Amino acid sequence: MMSGFSRSHAAGLLAGAALLTVTACGSGSAGTAAADGKPEVVAAFYPIQWLTEQVGGSDAHVTVLTAPGVEPHDLELGIQQVSELQKAALTVYIKGVQPAVDDAVDADKSFDAATAVKTLPSQGGEEHAVSYDPHLWLDPSRLATVATKLGERLAGADPAHAQAYKDRATRTASTLGTLDQEFAKGLSACKTQTLVTSHEAFGYLADRYGLKQVGITLDPEQEPSPTRISEVAKLAKSEGVTTIFTESLVSPKVAEVLANEVGAKTAVLDPLESKPSGDYLSAMRDNLKTLQTALGCTA
Repeated sequence: MMSGFSRSHAAGLLAGAALLTVTACGSGSAGTAAADGKPEVVAAFYPIQWLTEQVGGSDAHVTVLTAPGVEPHDLELGIQQVSELQKAALTVYIKGVQPAVDDAVDADKSFDAATAVKTLPSQGGEEHAVSYDPHLWLDPSRLATVATKLGERLAGADPAHAQAYKDRATRTASTLGTLDQEFAKGLSACKTQTLVTSHEAFGYLADRYGLKQVGITLDPEQEPSPTRISEVAKLAKSEGVTTIFTESLVSPKVAEVLANEVGAKTAVLDPLESKPSGDYLSAMRDNLKTLQTALGCTA
């Protein structure tokens, strides 16, 4: 399960961070800009970091809370990180991914990307504590909408560079629109539309491109029951599934067990919760190639 601070713990850290800020700077209002005068913008984890860097460009100083290779759901915040959140001109996050961040952000100086798009209902797992599925970045069209809204929020936080933020947001949304078209075309003619994954992180991708996601488990940190594995194996066989997908930050053991039972192979489908070897765009295109091979797509 995800771990994080309680609201009272986060509030205590915020109070302590505020005291440290006042002591060090002489003013509780200091610290919304970096030494070079650029506004400090904190991104919660990788796909949000990528988007914020694209829209913020050279006018904002962007930092990320979650280090590469770290499961973002498990993030816990130290005093220094809570202090960074307090001092930031804007924090960009998705409520429901990281409880510690949800508890610590300042509502007046934060942008929850989930508020910018139509969300999908949660699949009912214990992975996140909101009623919707927060993995919205796996749909480029939704992320394009977030880019536009983020440009507006950054423009409000830094009016001197408002037009530059909006212009970069427009270009980023256009780039994501192109990626969306590539997925739509690439997944338009496939032998199967069934996507069997180690856990249900790809609901937005499936929803956008007409696929059916079947998760072996709802929670990647819980072992599925033998009954669940048997159910998914039966479905996979009946629908001609040739590949069981695992993830970069999740043990492949369960997927391998199911693949052996079905007579299928495994492949990695990156949920992009942590920084890939390239960037968001290249990783998503790698995902598209993996899906085309696994689903028998001809487009």
